[in-house]
Amino acid sequence: MTKSDTFISAAGRELERLWADESGGTAIEYAMIASGIGATIAAAFYILADTVKGLFTSISNLL
Repeated sequence: MTKSDTFISAAGRELERLWADESGGTAIEYAMIASGIGATIAAAFYILADTVKGLFTSISNLL
């Protein structure tokens, strides 16, 4: 067995190990869920901004 064959064999085993590892996929799924929640919160703040501002202005005028 030549050094080249040994390298290719070791690289193949390492690629198989990386292919079987699913921990990165889980992290990506959690990141997608978190970004979806963040986008929803940002949209809610954008939509409700004028309403909340009016509410605080009304309370401020009453005081």
